[in-house]
Amino acid sequence: MWLPLCLRSQTACRGSYAAALLKCWRHWENGSLLFSHSAGPAALTTSKALLFRKHGDPSKVVQLEDVDLPPIGAKDVLVKMLAAPINPSDINMIQGTYAILPDLPAVGGNEGVAQIVEVGGQVTSLQTGDWVIPKDAGLGTWRTVAVLAEDDVISLPNDIPLLSAATLGVNPCTAFRMLSDFEDLKPGDCVIQNAANSGVGQAVIQIAAARGISTINVVRDRPEFTQLSDRLKAMGGTHVIKEEALRRPEMKELFKTCPKPKLALNGVGGKSATELLRHLQYGGSMVTYGGMAKQPVTVPVSALIFKDVKVRGFWVTQWKRDHSSDGKAFRAMLDELCCLIQQGKLTAPACTEVGLQDYSKALDTAMQPFTSAKQVLIM
Repeated sequence: MWLPLCLRSQTACRGSYAAALLKCWRHWENGSLLFSHSAGPAALTTSKALLFRKHGDPSKVVQLEDVDLPPIGAKDVLVKMLAAPINPSDINMIQGTYAILPDLPAVGGNEGVAQIVEVGGQVTSLQTGDWVIPKDAGLGTWRTVAVLAEDDVISLPNDIPLLSAATLGVNPCTAFRMLSDFEDLKPGDCVIQNAANSGVGQAVIQIAAARGISTINVVRDRPEFTQLSDRLKAMGGTHVIKEEALRRPEMKELFKTCPKPKLALNGVGGKSATELLRHLQYGGSMVTYGGMAKQPVTVPVSALIFKDVKVRGFWVTQWKRDHSSDGKAFRAMLDELCCLIQQGKLTAPACTEVGLQDYSKALDTAMQPFTSAKQVLIM
């Protein structure tokens, strides 16, 4: 949920924020960022946050400002944000084109990991030092500290890599659910996907490999295709091919070494999605989770009539909301994903760590085509 913001001018807040930082030193211990107990969390009165007051070009509407922290309620937690990525959905939300939009002004960022500094008197599921991530979109993670409701976050083990924790809540969860909820996939089965080098695509490769499922990974042609192919195969990808190969006879040779896919995962749309459909086995499913090409999905009539393919959509935010009343399914999914991380079977995508003060550069880089690394703001 979006919390109302109490705003001051940057000039008025600068002194109190600097004083808070001086009183609240931090250190690394076992890979976790902790606050000095001697200073105490009470020293924190403001947060640095990336705010947008209107929708538009992120480079023009996002500003680093000081935000007053509200009092910590009985069921609230005070958290120090550790790291938060910049995802396409974050950009779309700022631009005003996403499916859900916050009340303005709003803090950017839907994903990230934080550490609990203080808990309210009636908080039962969390304790000081825990790592937490948002349960839902719209929490506003691009800030240094925040007061959040206990029910808005969920804990993670703090022995996993920081970047894995920061990027866990969206792309790996999307990959996990699509591999679990649409087809009964077993070891030896095959999945085909476009946008294979995206965050979702890399998670699909690794989770599928851990389950003994082959993947055909489609990427756009580029000068460094060989290096990209080698990297995706090192993650566990079975085959890596260019978009153009989907329409060529060489696909017949490929299917001599692996079965026709039961499941196609579409993050692009347009012609790419149509070509994925052509290679599905009878009765298979194509699940669309993104549309980077900004083109509609066209389904050949023959695929519906003669192959009885199923065309579905998936949005992880809706899945989380549909399962919010219980929470057991989300908890079980995070536990399984964290187990894969701890076993070295699931790693974060390539990331570039950027200080919060350098947000403009990070936003510009995140919006460039063929971006090879996810921009992650380090607080």
